[in-house]
Amino acid sequence: MSHTALNHLLNSLSPKDFALLEPHLEAVDLNPGAVLYEFGEQIRYAYFPITSIISLLYVLEDGASAETAVVGNEGVLGVTLFMGGTTTPTRAVVQGQGIAYRIRADILLEEFNKGEAIQNLLLRYTQVLITQMNQTAVCNRHHSVEQQLCRWLLRRLDRVSGNSLNITQESIANMLGVRREGVTEAAGRLQRDGLIKYNRGHLEVLDRDSLEVRVCECYEVVKAEFERLLPDKEQQVSEKLPPDYFRKVGSEQLSME
Repeated sequence: MSHTALNHLLNSLSPKDFALLEPHLEAVDLNPGAVLYEFGEQIRYAYFPITSIISLLYVLEDGASAETAVVGNEGVLGVTLFMGGTTTPTRAVVQGQGIAYRIRADILLEEFNKGEAIQNLLLRYTQVLITQMNQTAVCNRHHSVEQQLCRWLLRRLDRVSGNSLNITQESIANMLGVRREGVTEAAGRLQRDGLIKYNRGHLEVLDRDSLEVRVCECYEVVKAEFERLLPDKEQQVSEKLPPDYFRKVGSEQLSME
């Protein structure tokens, strides 16, 4: 695996600050459907995705759910730790297969509580994630299913290499909290207009520029906040990693109930 395919937050740390976390980071394979956090459970690990995508879902008593945020290689799963909690109010499910770094929650919290650069970085990311959650709530209430679908697709494309996604319309409907028929109609219009191609659980984006024209303002609001609070760093931490840095410790084999 290329050492350049690292997490944006880890890349943003100085070599000195990165060295505080480096001995405790473990690279793990995350499989689609794996449940990393369940509502009310104790958080044992925080995850820095590299090529994986994790969906945060709020689950109702009747089993219905909706996605409140998505975490990819731009961020970290486990911000509840930084807000004074040790349990999570949402379910975290792997939505895109790939690799992530995990670190024990108590170790990351210890470094966070030192109040230096790591704390500042993680708090800025937490603000970005809260913005994403707020904007998702507004979008789900006020914008059309087609606009929500465009937003959902663009967020995924920002976190993967390439333009293809393996996802069913049923899964998208569950994450948007809408009826499957609504997603089918919206995807059908996008396909007829040449923006996407969908066939049996495989979706390919053909015209990203047109998706960005048709999406609501919610996508750009979150993107702009991320770029404001977490700008790219010219010198990447990956350039300083030893050749044997990646230590595979196995796969997360949990599955959604």
